[in-house]
Amino acid sequence: MSLCKQYSSSSLHFLLPLLILATTSKTIVNAHNLSKQKASNDSLSAPAIYIFGDSTVDPGNNNFIKTLFRSNFPPYGIDLPEEAPPGRFTNGRLPTDFIASYIGVKQYVPAYLDPNLSLEDLTTGVSFGSAGTGYDPLTAERNKVVDMSTQLQYFDEYKKKLQRVVGKKRMEYIIKNAAYVISCGTNDIIYTYGPDFLPLQPDNVANYQQFMLQQCKWFLQAIIDRGARLIGVVGLPPVGCLPIIITAHSLIHQPRSCIESLSSIAIGYNQILQHELKNMQASQPYTTIAYGEIFAPLQDQIDNPEKYGFEVVDRGCCGTGLIEGAFACNSLSPICDDRSKYLFWDAVHPTERSYYFLFEALRPIVDFILHR
Repeated sequence: MSLCKQYSSSSLHFLLPLLILATTSKTIVNAHNLSKQKASNDSLSAPAIYIFGDSTVDPGNNNFIKTLFRSNFPPYGIDLPEEAPPGRFTNGRLPTDFIASYIGVKQYVPAYLDPNLSLEDLTTGVSFGSAGTGYDPLTAERNKVVDMSTQLQYFDEYKKKLQRVVGKKRMEYIIKNAAYVISCGTNDIIYTYGPDFLPLQPDNVANYQQFMLQQCKWFLQAIIDRGARLIGVVGLPPVGCLPIIITAHSLIHQPRSCIESLSSIAIGYNQILQHELKNMQASQPYTTIAYGEIFAPLQDQIDNPEKYGFEVVDRGCCGTGLIEGAFACNSLSPICDDRSKYLFWDAVHPTERSYYFLFEALRPIVDFILHR
């Protein structure tokens, strides 16, 4: 068992995994028009993009493994064009799709495990992300999804395929000059602390945060050793504000509101992550490592919904919006009349509109990494 993975005897530990099925002025027109937008500065470009992590960056890898954590069916992807493969845990595009479009690489980042990858897909980058995974190997094991170590193995496999297609010299150039995104860790916090209703023990939390950090550092160093030079590492969101978490805790907390004790764990982790990334950057002079802040931007959407055109921020658009995710959000589920008014698509994942605003918040980091 991994460091500090502790669970209380509360029956809610059996309830929450059933609820957490998916870890089983700007307008929406901006989001749909982004496909036509490219960086204004020609120097802001990369030959490819490579993505690792969880459902926030999984465009459909889980379609090709035996897991319940899938979204390759309606109403997921309802706002995607037909040419975009299914499998994203939202109604449309992911932040990494917006990033890839912004830097001029491609409109939709494909899943590496998709057997129908084209030659262009192969040479311009893929996502290795798997919904339900985490830095903690136990998180992926319990959800039967692709852990971070296996994602790294897939990257090794990908490099060999790429070399066979373009040759060694071109492969090395692409790998060195590509953009890399790592987005992971939310599921670790949800599964470790989401069901707890007793006061959190500071030492326990600190130890688990350090464990997550060490796993992140290991992964980051591993892709650097494999040639990555332009890397963005995304922090954690306000975990306590996810509808599924609010629902689980609303049994004893009324009215529905964010669970600050859980969001504080994410804040603490983000702080030590930023500090460690600075240390790694100092020791890696030929590598650009940047922290991607999403906690504050998403919290601002929650606290000031009118600024973003949202009306509902404590439940998702799919079904009741309280517990649905993955197969519980399906073709039989009713969806809200106007999803542009909802921050969350299901009980865990933001809508495309919310993701677009997160991309906007991350865009200065993208500029920084690629202007280097």
